[in-house]
Amino acid sequence: MNLTPEIIMLLMLDGLFLFFGTLAFVLSLRIFIAWDRNATTKNQYQLEKNAYLVGIVVKYILMLKVPLFLFFIYTCDTLSSIITGAMCAAGVVNSVDFGLFLLLFKLLNLYLFGFWLLLHSNDVRSEVQPYMRAKSFFFCGIFFVLVAEIVLEILFFTSLDISKIVSCCGTLFSATEHTSFSFLFAMDERVVVAIFYASFTLMVVGFFLRNGAVYLFSNLLFLLFGIVSLIVFFSTYVYELPTHHCPFCLLQKEYYGVGYGMYTSLFLGTFYGIGGVLMAHISAKPAVKIMRLSLLFNGIYLLLVSAYPLVYFLKNGVWL
Repeated sequence: MNLTPEIIMLLMLDGLFLFFGTLAFVLSLRIFIAWDRNATTKNQYQLEKNAYLVGIVVKYILMLKVPLFLFFIYTCDTLSSIITGAMCAAGVVNSVDFGLFLLLFKLLNLYLFGFWLLLHSNDVRSEVQPYMRAKSFFFCGIFFVLVAEIVLEILFFTSLDISKIVSCCGTLFSATEHTSFSFLFAMDERVVVAIFYASFTLMVVGFFLRNGAVYLFSNLLFLLFGIVSLIVFFSTYVYELPTHHCPFCLLQKEYYGVGYGMYTSLFLGTFYGIGGVLMAHISAKPAVKIMRLSLLFNGIYLLLVSAYPLVYFLKNGVWL
């Protein structure tokens, strides 16, 4: 393992997350077991203080995890300069067998912590706090996903071998090579792009009809095909190379870090879309404001990725 300052910082923060996450887990478990809003005992008063502490801890973890996800990608990108064959973060992540799973766990935790905070914010607005036991049980489940991510991250950095020759992103995201991402290129890019735009259209329809099920489904579809279409189609116009499909190189300074804006808008859009619909279902109240935010951020993502092929065609008169 090569301990760079970035890796040391990430591992130290993992230790903090594990400590505070364990504290929140123990307190949440106590709240779930013993919470009784109608009780006037000393124990109930202590549980109410514990619930307030859990809320602060989860906010603290999420506030750090959002920028740290991007910092993790940045760290992998810097490591590509010392790992033979790696050209960007893609080669570093793929150099360890479970690197992709670590990335997925990081994304999953962002959504789960965000959903918990949505539930928490709705809970504290009410004097009776109707979701106290539900959110406590929910966090107990999230805790194990957090621990899995931390363990995977520690194993990831300890398993990195700088003497190992790895595949570059051009090989990993290639239609002609047999890699873990090859299945993406088995799909017709025109079909992928069509489903991407259709999912956004369906989202708009679901918004105006105030149909939660349609809006939830369209957001899930938009998240999936938003990423797939970016890899197989839109990224080639950012790079202006028909063979370059890497989703990580979008974060590099050569492309003005446009990937940060793309991924942030996609995350916020789908997070508000999925979380807003779920909260509306739980609370039996409309979530028009949250759905509007979702539509805004998803629309920004759509405009960002669509601008590149459109500008390329206007400049050159042809498609890639």
